[in-house]
Amino acid sequence: MPARDSLADIQFLLTEVLCAPAQWQALAPFADTDGGLAAQVLDEAAKFVDTAVAPLQRTGDEVGCRFEAGTVTTPPGFRDAYQAFWQGGWPSLSCAPDDGGQGLPAVLECVLFEWLAGANHGWTMAPGLLHGAYECIKHHASDALKAQYLEKVATGEWLATMCLTEAHAGSDLGMVRTRGTPQPDGSARVNGSKIFISGGEHDLTDNIVHLVLARLPDAPAGPKGLSLFLVPKVLQDGSRNAVVCERIEEKMGLHGSPTCVMRFDDATGWLVGEPNKGLAAMFVMMNAARLHVGLQGIGLLEAAWQKASAYAAERRQMRAPGAKDTSLIQDHPAIRRILHTQRAWIDGGRVLAYHTALQLDVAKHHPDAAERAAAQRWCALVTPVLKAALTDQGFHGASACLQVFGGHGYVSEWGIEQIVRDVRVAMIYEGTNEIQAIDLLVRKVLADGGQGLAALLAALPGKAPTAAASARRHALVEITQTLAIAAQTDPELPYWVADDYLRAVALVLLEWAWGQIGAARDATAAPDRWSAPAQAFAQWVLPEFDLRAGILRQRIAQAFEVRPKEAASA
Repeated sequence: MPARDSLADIQFLLTEVLCAPAQWQALAPFADTDGGLAAQVLDEAAKFVDTAVAPLQRTGDEVGCRFEAGTVTTPPGFRDAYQAFWQGGWPSLSCAPDDGGQGLPAVLECVLFEWLAGANHGWTMAPGLLHGAYECIKHHASDALKAQYLEKVATGEWLATMCLTEAHAGSDLGMVRTRGTPQPDGSARVNGSKIFISGGEHDLTDNIVHLVLARLPDAPAGPKGLSLFLVPKVLQDGSRNAVVCERIEEKMGLHGSPTCVMRFDDATGWLVGEPNKGLAAMFVMMNAARLHVGLQGIGLLEAAWQKASAYAAERRQMRAPGAKDTSLIQDHPAIRRILHTQRAWIDGGRVLAYHTALQLDVAKHHPDAAERAAAQRWCALVTPVLKAALTDQGFHGASACLQVFGGHGYVSEWGIEQIVRDVRVAMIYEGTNEIQAIDLLVRKVLADGGQGLAALLAALPGKAPTAAASARRHALVEITQTLAIAAQTDPELPYWVADDYLRAVALVLLEWAWGQIGAARDATAAPDRWSAPAQAFAQWVLPEFDLRAGILRQRIAQAFEVRPKEAASA
């Protein structure tokens, strides 16, 4: 997927649709970062992605990682590309200059990682957790740990992992059994096993910083008893820590990324943050990862669309309606519908993801407390929507793009089947999409009776909504309010409908995004390139809102009917 092929689109979305330079220049740390500088950064980033990372895509899939006696060798070219990556300063784009970073807006890093995922998802898994690890160490580690590890992680000289999952626990972190035993010197001895650890062992960097959830000896049961420990692969004296990779998994996709089973045998580690508050520290890392996973959905869908669009422009099959001769398949309405629909998701999804990245910086740096609070509300509510909706569409949209190839898409020659295999995992990790939906509805929306969501919808910036868009926003608020009431007598109800609810929220937000694209297109006389996906969104994507709203209303009505009868019979 050539990153440069999407550079003009992204520049239009950043400068004309979101007015991103003006937004970030209003924040003190980025006052000197003008649009010209940002454009230069993205231009160089696209060159690096296209020349250093994308050519390794097929090799990573076909050769894969090799495991032998506890060591992992990545595919040919992966280490050289990674060394060039961190030495070129790419991992540290948005890290603070005091920590070895470049102090640029978060949205530029988001564009970079979207491109990287689309170019070579397996390779990108290695640096994918770096920024989250950086934020976690920066905000929760002791001064001594920060002095030793923060700059190495910020610059990417050392890679990092997030060690949560255990074989018996899955997503239920309250069942974690790994132990951390304090030592007289202030360190801890960490013992236990973790599974599904991306990049747990590799040859890309000289050290790996593992952030491990574990329990202190006197910790209470459940998630409130978890602490976080920093456990390096190599200790300060150069000796190997007691961290062992037992094996790497054979996977459906992502063959260029080693997914490891890790064992900690009295490994030396240090507490990060306060005892028994490890989840709070880890969630800093997890939330950063969730936005990046949403961007993976966009990047991989863009890659699939590029391949399908190119194929449709050269392959001839049958006659399109009204044609006299054999037609290019891009002239067939069925193919146009597929391609324009995926384009609608990519373009609208980018607006939402980039706006979220801008809000991350507002939440950190804006001088006005009310602005910071509003930005934080946006990030809290929208991040699970981005992660779930964009990865869901990334997989199903890539599968639709494979359909454009017919039988040729099912063989490896064209590369589209690799994208379908690689993107599937994004719906699973960093919390399955079902968990994201529950997080959105149960923990965030219903916690305040839907007031936060209503405030977010009322404050959506930019062009005023159409009457139809206003009606959909009103409907979503009304459904939320009645759902909150029904849940009081039917506690299971939100868990049944969380997926439908998240999808409805995503569609309302995408409608806002396309409204902003339309306004910018009208104001700038932008190329006609935006018309077809805009129409596809209106015709083939947005009508799903009525379906989801109908499901939600029907299930709410059933709750109001059934629960009182059950209570009376009891």
